Amino acid sequence: MFARKSKPELFSLSLIFFGLITLLNGCTGPKEILNICCSESSDLYGILKSQSHLHIHAFNTPAEAARNAGEGQAILITADNYPAKQIDLTAEFFALVKSRHLRVYVEYPSYLPGIHLDKPVKSAIERLVVNSSFFNSNPDSLSILVANGLNYVPAEQVRSHIVAAKVAGFDYAQFGLPEKTFPVLFELPGYTVLVSATSLSRMVTGRFAPQKEWIGVWTGILKYLIPGAELENITWTPTVVPTYGISRKLPAGYQKKAVKAGIEWYQKANMIVNNGLEGSYEAIMSVIDEQGAQPVGMVKRGDCIGETAMAFATAGSVLNNPDYRTISTNLLDYYLVRSTAAQNEWADSTHGAYGLIPWGITNYAWYRANYGDDNAREMMGIMVSSALNKTAQWDPILMRCLLAQLRTTGKSGFRGDRIDLPEFAQNGWKYYYNRDITNMAPHFEAYLWACFLWAYDKTRDSLFLEKAEKAIDITMKGYPDHWSWTNGLAQEKARMILPLAWLVRVHDTPEHREYLNRMVGDLLKLQDSSGAIREELGDLKMGRFPPPQSNEAYGTNEASLIGKNGDKVSDLLYTTNFAFLGLHEAAASTGDPVIRAAEDKLAQFLCRIQVYSPSHSQLHGGWFRAFDFGRYEHWGCNADQGWGAWCIESGWTQGWITTILALREMNTSIWELTHESKVARNFEQVKRKMIPGK
Repeated sequence: MFARKSKPELFSLSLIFFGLITLLNGCTGPKEILNICCSESSDLYGILKSQSHLHIHAFNTPAEAARNAGEGQAILITADNYPAKQIDLTAEFFALVKSRHLRVYVEYPSYLPGIHLDKPVKSAIERLVVNSSFFNSNPDSLSILVANGLNYVPAEQVRSHIVAAKVAGFDYAQFGLPEKTFPVLFELPGYTVLVSATSLSRMVTGRFAPQKEWIGVWTGILKYLIPGAELENITWTPTVVPTYGISRKLPAGYQKKAVKAGIEWYQKANMIVNNGLEGSYEAIMSVIDEQGAQPVGMVKRGDCIGETAMAFATAGSVLNNPDYRTISTNLLDYYLVRSTAAQNEWADSTHGAYGLIPWGITNYAWYRANYGDDNAREMMGIMVSSALNKTAQWDPILMRCLLAQLRTTGKSGFRGDRIDLPEFAQNGWKYYYNRDITNMAPHFEAYLWACFLWAYDKTRDSLFLEKAEKAIDITMKGYPDHWSWTNGLAQEKARMILPLAWLVRVHDTPEHREYLNRMVGDLLKLQDSSGAIREELGDLKMGRFPPPQSNEAYGTNEASLIGKNGDKVSDLLYTTNFAFLGLHEAAASTGDPVIRAAEDKLAQFLCRIQVYSPSHSQLHGGWFRAFDFGRYEHWGCNADQGWGAWCIESGWTQGWITTILALREMNTSIWELTHESKVARNFEQVKRKMIPGK
């Protein structure tokens, strides 16, 4: 709070003086008086000061404001110590409000006349939903708002303009409101008092979204307080924004600048542990507190570490920074050589899991699991890092993993989603080699096929080509009706492009060209003029993790960022990042100018929407999972239990986007960069040991 004189006679003199100034400056028009109780550092105070038609009187306490306010004037009271302290109110305060016909906005109160209030609770999953026409359709009823770090004072059910509720939907409550809701913004019966059960005035600090809708909320609140007031456009600059505006001309060297910011993000976000000697962490999680900060997800997983190593290797080359190449080497040495990922069953040549790399090492739930697609991306990280660091030290590990994946892939080239240590112990590797399964799920299978095609190019062993080619043929013939999709159909299309591009490299036929052109063409139907790739759902019965289909299902599983097809959202965790990789390699393998142009548009889009945030250094230079290219704002449905709209994944997202931007700066592709790999130096010997007689 900031102090002001509050004696009635001084207050009367100030009104006379204000009236004289108004007469002398009649061209400016009269000003409305707004009495406030809020800190000068409040987000709202700065916005109110910019309103030339408001004359602000500031007071230290609600009681002072009520005693000194003129008949019918407005009082605005904010919770500056939220969430630790509620606003202290008394019956005397409300008596003054009623007797003087004051119009009041108050938030996070400790007392309301005639309404029982419980102790504040911290919201676990609720979002805010507009529940009336109070805002004149901006925002409209059932519009969804996010108030990060939400704590609210539970009140008896009253007619509310905004409620907190667990609801499904992208930007509106798709299935209406559930039976259980909590009043957040409501009018106090018998008074002209607008009550917020939480702090709505922290919209900048708390990074409330979407911005346009929150501007509408505050416009509505101020119009309630001062009916008929001439308000100028209410706006603010968010603390986290895209690096470049949608219409701004990109500066010279923008792509290299994005690489630099992207690689610096890792250290600013504390992702790298001890210069990489102890690995790296998984992500910035999609939980935002009342200060706008987000926690680090401290899991150590192989795919993310491999992809991070790749990003440091490519950035080190583009930026001529040997320290980055050192970090790249440290990361791979840590996970592949020194950590428990290189020990126990995974290192036992008699065990069915031999040669594979565990999903993660943070706990046994991660350690027991092996995903083919995660190993594939880790292997690609090894390929790229080896080429740029000019080393063959990880080649034996890479070849063992390629053969271990090959021998646990079935007759038709499908491996299935994942295989765990207990299954390997029970079944051995031959069970998986000899089984015949079909799994038309590019999310889980496609990148392993790409690795097999790469291995075929290096070894000329037909088994790699036969399994990849057979599975790709089955999958393309089953497209799209028989495809199983994970969080959306768009991501399956995006992942399929890489193996098709590399298939053209090793076995260029008219059919294989047609496969690639069809998949690229269908993906590009989703590309917006901005360069964004729009997220897309397939037939819901084929989806593993579709959008929640009820309010009760919200936040209980993995999920899409959208509620329905047509929502203008790009997914940078599951789709856009891998579309970027696929288009880059497809353009390089075919020389097709249409594919190259689409890649260029996507690259520009990604450079534009990279996070710019001087006040949140742990986010600056990152790429959030969600971007709403219609609003041009980081926004999406936050239903995913582990990977919501505002997560930044160190490997899948940050690693691949930074890497492909760097490869574009180097004017090369993964295939061309790694073409001279000598990984097959001891191939025949290792194969005889791992797949005897094959």
